[in-house]
Amino acid sequence: MTTNTISNLISHQINKEAHGPVSLRLSNKEITHTPAAQRLIDQLCKLYTQKLGKGFGSFEEDQEAFPMQGLVRQLMEGADFLASSQQMMQHLLLRLEQEPLASGGHVLIARIKSDGADFILFTILSEIMGTMLDDELNVADSIYLDTANLKVAGKIDLHSWQNGAERYISFLRGRGDVAAYFKSFLGCNDIVVALKETQKLVHGLSQFAEEQHLQPAERDQLFERAHEYLDELGNASCPVTLEQVAEQVWPDAPMQLQNVLGHQDLELTNGFVPDRRAIKPLRTFKTKAPHWKLEFDRSSLRSGAVHYNPENDTLVLSNIPEEMRKELLAETN
Repeated sequence: MTTNTISNLISHQINKEAHGPVSLRLSNKEITHTPAAQRLIDQLCKLYTQKLGKGFGSFEEDQEAFPMQGLVRQLMEGADFLASSQQMMQHLLLRLEQEPLASGGHVLIARIKSDGADFILFTILSEIMGTMLDDELNVADSIYLDTANLKVAGKIDLHSWQNGAERYISFLRGRGDVAAYFKSFLGCNDIVVALKETQKLVHGLSQFAEEQHLQPAERDQLFERAHEYLDELGNASCPVTLEQVAEQVWPDAPMQLQNVLGHQDLELTNGFVPDRRAIKPLRTFKTKAPHWKLEFDRSSLRSGAVHYNPENDTLVLSNIPEEMRKELLAETN
């Protein structure tokens, strides 16, 4: 079980309606580490991990326009967490003023250590009205944080940043341009390389097949459906949505596949157009040695056209084309 140790936790408030003015209500103290605070952070970390289609990137180079990198560096050097969070909120205010559709909420900023990781988590939560029974067992209104509809959030992996990783910032993409202001607030440059993302998606599908212990025929069907769907998207230049991939490829239990594709270690994002070169391994095996190259369909292993003997590590090819047979006979004789 993942253990989330809270180093710092604070909440500020944004007052804003869509197309309306923005104002801040800044806290003057950190939140006490109570069991309730721990439950909230555990829940937010779990929800964030489960969200599909995050954006990933690194800090923008222009620190004047995107000051988050400098503020985080100050924190790493021992700056006061409260003061730094207030500076972050002033920058968030500027970004919100440029996004008319954005709405307000409670901004939670937490530095968390978890299973060797050290990161800062940012979330914006709205309030929702619920019901409760009071001390006299009467029905009463109760206002609480709407964690179930987490839509605006991001994370900076401090350990990965310090160790020179290529991508160490993640954020929820959301829909349309609403999440763009939050990406700018984080100072994140999320250049998406379609080839790399497609390769990671193929890796995620292979990992899913292994975890499900699929029989060879079932794995072939999974990969064939994935290849057909991703090839259509690539041919039409349509971007990937991981939820739709799961529904198309594993329709009987799409959440099982979503959980694998959404795992934080895979760092798979939405919105890239599949690179059709990278999906070929779903249908074919391709390899080479110093003196030969070989490519064949996965289905050949099931049809008997290609036979692999693991005992002596050999491949036997059947149904050699006549022209090639003649060439081989001429060469060997």
